[in-house]
Amino acid sequence: MGTFVISKRYNGEYKFIFASRKGKTIFTSISCSQKSDCERMIAGMKENLEQFAFTRNTASSGKFFFRISKEGLVLATSRKYTTELLLKKGIDEIKKYVPVAEILDFSENEFIFPDEAKTVEEEIVAPA
Repeated sequence: MGTFVISKRYNGEYKFIFASRKGKTIFTSISCSQKSDCERMIAGMKENLEQFAFTRNTASSGKFFFRISKEGLVLATSRKYTTELLLKKGIDEIKKYVPVAEILDFSENEFIFPDEAKTVEEEIVAPA
C-alpha cells in the first residue's frame, strides 16, 4: 500500500509526496501555503482519482516523468524513470494504491519519541 506524507518546506510552505509500498517517492506535490490545501488535494485524489489527468513527458536527460493535473492546473510531478515501462508501472501503482493510502503528517517537525528529543537537546545545550 502507498502512503501520502505531508511535510513543510524550508520556506514555510507545505507539500506532500506519495511513496510506494517500498518507500520510494512516486510524485511530489506543488507547494501550498496552507496545510489544509495539501489535505484537500489528497482527499480529492483518494476520492476521485479518475478526475485527474496524467501527462507523460520526457526530460532533457532522456528520462521519463509525468505530471498530475486537474482542470489544467498541475498539482504534482513524478520522479524520473529510466524507461516508459517503469513510468507506466508508477502510474498503475498510483491508480491502485492512492484510494486506500494512509496519510502521515510530518509538517510540525515534532519528535516522534519525546525521550530521545530531550537527549538530543541536552547534548546540544550541555557544554562538553
